[in-house]
Amino acid sequence: MAKNVNTPPENMPPIGRRGGGPMGSRMKAEKPKNTKKALMRLLRYIGKSKFLIIILVVIMALATVAELAGPALQGLAIDTIELHEDGTFSVDFPAMLEFLILMGVLFALSAVLHLFQGRIAARLSQNTVYSLRNDLFKKISRLPIKYTDTHKHGDIMSRMTNDVENVSNAISQSIASLISSVLTLVGAFAMMIYYNPIIALIACITIPITITLTTKLAKFMRKYFVRQQKILGKLNGQIEEMVTSYKTVVAYGKEGDAVEAFAENSEELKRCSIRARVWGSIMGPCMNFLGNLQYVLIAVSGGFFMIYPLSFMRPLTVGNIQSMLQYSKKFTRPINEIANQYSSILTALAGAERIFEIMDSADEIDEGTSEISPADIEGNIEFSSLDFAYVEGEPVLKGLSLSVKAGEKVAIVGATGSGKTTVVNLLTRFYELDGGKITIDGIDVRDIPKSTLRHATAIVLQDTVLFSDTIRANIKYGKEDASDEEIRRAAAFSKADRFIERLENGYDTVLSEGGSDLSQGQRQLLSIARAVLADPKILILDEATSSVDTRTEMHIQQAMIALMKNRTSLIIAHRLSTIRDADKIVVVDDGRIVESGNHEELLSARGKYFSLYQNQFAGQVI
Repeated sequence: MAKNVNTPPENMPPIGRRGGGPMGSRMKAEKPKNTKKALMRLLRYIGKSKFLIIILVVIMALATVAELAGPALQGLAIDTIELHEDGTFSVDFPAMLEFLILMGVLFALSAVLHLFQGRIAARLSQNTVYSLRNDLFKKISRLPIKYTDTHKHGDIMSRMTNDVENVSNAISQSIASLISSVLTLVGAFAMMIYYNPIIALIACITIPITITLTTKLAKFMRKYFVRQQKILGKLNGQIEEMVTSYKTVVAYGKEGDAVEAFAENSEELKRCSIRARVWGSIMGPCMNFLGNLQYVLIAVSGGFFMIYPLSFMRPLTVGNIQSMLQYSKKFTRPINEIANQYSSILTALAGAERIFEIMDSADEIDEGTSEISPADIEGNIEFSSLDFAYVEGEPVLKGLSLSVKAGEKVAIVGATGSGKTTVVNLLTRFYELDGGKITIDGIDVRDIPKSTLRHATAIVLQDTVLFSDTIRANIKYGKEDASDEEIRRAAAFSKADRFIERLENGYDTVLSEGGSDLSQGQRQLLSIARAVLADPKILILDEATSSVDTRTEMHIQQAMIALMKNRTSLIIAHRLSTIRDADKIVVVDDGRIVESGNHEELLSARGKYFSLYQNQFAGQVI
């Protein structure tokens, strides 16, 4: 069938666009979500690459051992210099050279290991993001139409791009760093205890201060990073809407307003980003200060215990003190690295929360278990006492009932907002009923699998949707196995072949986004050709000829008559001249059917239809 395209119904409040367009209002800040939950879910995605994690841990362990051996060897090299009581000194050059060579080998080994670590971390990051992005895209494809109608499209796109990219950056930069930090922290502290337990404990004085400081700053900073991601999503939505609505903006001379509104939101993003980065960057200097304080404490206590050694501890040498000073740096470096990366970690977690928000949304309901196939459907449709509201307390349909026989052509007319489009949205189960029942051939539509229901239905919308692909691919979108001959017949049937064959590349012409390089009428003809090729049992025409000129409309009407033959057809129309030959015309007003009959019967009744017709053709003889 022709793929059903999401078009917000006429009665639907534009919730998804509120605040997103050129004149959108400022958005309120959102409260922080559950960081721990987001982190645990993100770790589960990272954990899918267990083999890479194991290799990364092994490499980082070897690199850490190589790095931790450096200060010990440095201390031994310093202690090859011996100071004598008479003020002279001697140097054991062979031993010093041996230690220096060994240090050089270890440093070279560490560099090579870090090179491999970087490549593995990058692969781990991309594997994780690949899985996350795929799951997110699959989830989006399963979202109910209501979700995309009530959420800004630019914000959804931002979660797929910006938020996923932030997660990717954090993983590639932080995972290896965190592993290395933990190993280095433990190893450096163990070496300090080995040299002098008391000095090691003195070095720990700064740890409670560090934990308290990072906790307080993290709580304060996080709201800015969550806010930053929300504004960025809003800004993307504004850009997306500006691009898609550019002609309207220009036509009404609203370029200045659009620029002003964008500048306002961009300024808000700038202020929020500055606050986030400033507070995020404060963490690093604070950690550096605490690290230097620890360095001073170790130097002072090391000198003291070297001059006044404790009896139960081995004497300290100059080399030992130098080694401990180096280990103190390695002890504080992991904390500093985590602090310096905290802003990117917070950004990634804020992005992950937004991604998981979509993933946690309810899937489109499909409880259909009937084994009926599209070929088995005849097209008898029964709408029984339909009740429905897009917004609770504001009903759109109020007990609407309608019978449509197989092969019958039924037109639904009424004023804008009367509920015409809502009827077909419920038939195709874009939305779920609040009350009543819809059956096809006596089977409740809720019992028919949605894939079966929609493969048996084709829709030609007023606003055509074409993809950035060839004309051939766009026509065969609803029937992938269609032959070239079938495609050409469908195009000829809809009168689209006339302009297609005039194009330089014919059916292989690649359309721009949305088919913007074609006229509205040409896009409409391709949409009709797509429906023709789908060969549906139920055909829905939603103002299918509203965007074409009168001459083209005449040709399309001829094609439509042939297309609707032996098919159940529902026609939503404002242009009443297009439905004169309908088997039945129903007039919907305020969510109810107020009149029903053919064209002549309704005109004779001089009711609602008569008024609509008279308003359209004022001054003409009826």
